[in-house]
Amino acid sequence: MNILFSLAFVLCWSSGFIGAKLGAGSASALTILMWRFLPLAVVLVAVAVVTRAAWRGLTTRDLTRQAVVGVLSQSGYLLSVYYAIQLGVSSGTTALIDGVQPLVAGALAGPLLGQYVSGRQWIGLGLGLSGVAVVTLADAAAGGDVAWWAYAVPLLGMLSLVAATFLESRSRSRVAPSVSLTVHCVTSAVLFSVLALATGAAAPPAEGDFWVAVAWLVGLSTFGGYGLYWLILKRSGVTKVNTLMFLMAPVTAVWGALMFGEPFGLQTALGLTVCLAAVVVVHRGGDRRDPPLAAARAEPEKNRRTRSPGRSQR
Repeated sequence: MNILFSLAFVLCWSSGFIGAKLGAGSASALTILMWRFLPLAVVLVAVAVVTRAAWRGLTTRDLTRQAVVGVLSQSGYLLSVYYAIQLGVSSGTTALIDGVQPLVAGALAGPLLGQYVSGRQWIGLGLGLSGVAVVTLADAAAGGDVAWWAYAVPLLGMLSLVAATFLESRSRSRVAPSVSLTVHCVTSAVLFSVLALATGAAAPPAEGDFWVAVAWLVGLSTFGGYGLYWLILKRSGVTKVNTLMFLMAPVTAVWGALMFGEPFGLQTALGLTVCLAAVVVVHRGGDRRDPPLAAARAEPEKNRRTRSPGRSQR
């Protein structure tokens, strides 16, 4: 089951870069993002009204934390990806730059979360970075006339997603996935609507391609990629879920080559092979596993019960 979740996550998350490319030809980044999240937020709020049980017991602090996580992991991350593609950076290159996220998250998992990262997992992370570098060089060489600073835009988005990952991982409150998805999408809908209205980019174009891109992004990227990201994070830990991000770059490069004629040669294929090897090493490496978030959150509560007054310490 974990393998199926991982495969579905890689495909669905990669679809976001392709969907952004599909929509870039007919509308601005803010227009696409507004209409991607506004109808979705309305539907999710309606569902939340009907299924109120999952929201019971949540505090204002819990909802505020989820709103901040949504701003970082959805709004900040997606705006950078869409804007980079709008500037002319190819979908493959955007995914490639985002591919350094596993190394950053893996390096911070120990000091920030106390999660064990084995030597073999570090080797896998290094292999993954090498594979991403190989594909990046190949893709950038054929990238055409794109401003150098445009390549820094998806890097900012990657850092935003890393920050959201660790903010959620350090939380001790258990929030249902349906609740967190609703809060994230509503937050993004409000933010993107305000920005689109303020810049005069709220009106959707009449082209059918625009709505195809929106449907693509809502179904595959939001429910599929984004939902599976947090599910795998809770089940397997930060190191493993972020190692899967190494696969986004080569998969998007293949997808972009097939759909948009973006370059894909021997060097890109070599990078894909290295990234696949990195994922195998990390997921099979190490004698200890990252603790799932649910277990990590339950541990402090268990310790408090053990130390509570009147309970024997023997």
